[in-house]
Amino acid sequence: MTILVVGLALALGIYLWWQAGIVPRVKTLPLTNGPASETPRQTSNRAANEPGQTSGLPSAQSVAQTRAVAPRPVAPATPTLPELTNIPPATVLENLRHAFRQYAARFGGNPVGTNPEITSLLNGRNPRQVQFLNPEDGLRVNETGELVDNWGTPFFFHQLSAKEMEVHSAGPDRILWTADDLVVK
Repeated sequence: MTILVVGLALALGIYLWWQAGIVPRVKTLPLTNGPASETPRQTSNRAANEPGQTSGLPSAQSVAQTRAVAPRPVAPATPTLPELTNIPPATVLENLRHAFRQYAARFGGNPVGTNPEITSLLNGRNPRQVQFLNPEDGLRVNETGELVDNWGTPFFFHQLSAKEMEVHSAGPDRILWTADDLVVK
C-alpha cells in the first residue's frame, strides 16, 4: 500500500514538473540506423504541437522514437582561471557579495553547498538558469569549478543564516584563518 502511494505521488510530481515547463529539451534519435549524415531532430518539452495532442504530454510515437535524453543545459563553464585583472581584492569581494544578494533576491535565500556547488548555482545552474558571475568583475573560477580569490585560492563560504553568508579569502599568503584573510558578509 505504501509503495502504491509513493508511486502515485512520484507520478503526480513528474506530471506537475512536466506541466511547469522545467523539463529540458529532449533530443530524439531515429530508431533505425540511418546514414551518418542524418542529424537528430529537436522536439519541444511539450508535444502539444503534434496532431491530436491536447494534454501537453508526448504521444506514444514520440516516446517510442526517443532513445536518449539530453542532460539539463548548463551555462558554459568559465575556462581555466582567466587572467588576473587590476581589480583590488576588496572590490572582488564586494562584487561577490553583490552576486549573492542578487541570487538571494531572485530565489529567496543564499545558495547552499560546497564552493563548487555554490559556484555552479551562481554560474547558471539554477532553476532559472540565471548567471550571476561575471569574470569582468574579477570573479574567477578555477579548473575544478571553484570560485577563487585574486591569489587563486578558493573562497570559503560560511552560511551564517538563510539570508546571510560570510565569504573568506585566504589573502596573499594563500592560507585561511591567518591575519591577512579578507572577510565579507
